[in-house]
Amino acid sequence: MTLAAVSDAGPLIHLAEIDSLDLLSAFDRLLIPETVYEEVETGGVPEGVSEFSYELVEADETRVTSEELDAGERAALAVAQECEVVLLTDDFAAREAASDAGVEVHGSIGVVALGYGRGLLDRSQAASLMRRLQRETSLFVTEAVVERGIRMLDEQ
Repeated sequence: MTLAAVSDAGPLIHLAEIDSLDLLSAFDRLLIPETVYEEVETGGVPEGVSEFSYELVEADETRVTSEELDAGERAALAVAQECEVVLLTDDFAAREAASDAGVEVHGSIGVVALGYGRGLLDRSQAASLMRRLQRETSLFVTEAVVERGIRMLDEQ
């Protein structure tokens, strides 16, 4: 089974902040909307983006009408719906919009868990990265979410 996803800017930024962008290679196919790439480029493309394989895609962000989402989040959600792939986002409003649209959604913690599940990390590395996402990045994530992510590792 091919595992495919589309990412908005959040996971690209947050995983880069802990030098773990390579975990995105856990996906067999990763799509990045041009709008998202431009957003990330504005802040400086995170080091390591060129290290993994992804497809830059055009997105019709007008398909998603939620005013709570920025252009990159709308573009990523539109691609997720159109291509029937997982949406990677750390934004609460984007997660809700994706759930409402019937799109599977995961955040940076989920990417780390997938990396563990696919053998890219051992359990202690994965747990450490989840804690680092909370402590060392611009991502707001609660202790409860981190602990739930670590429990997910044991359930895999």
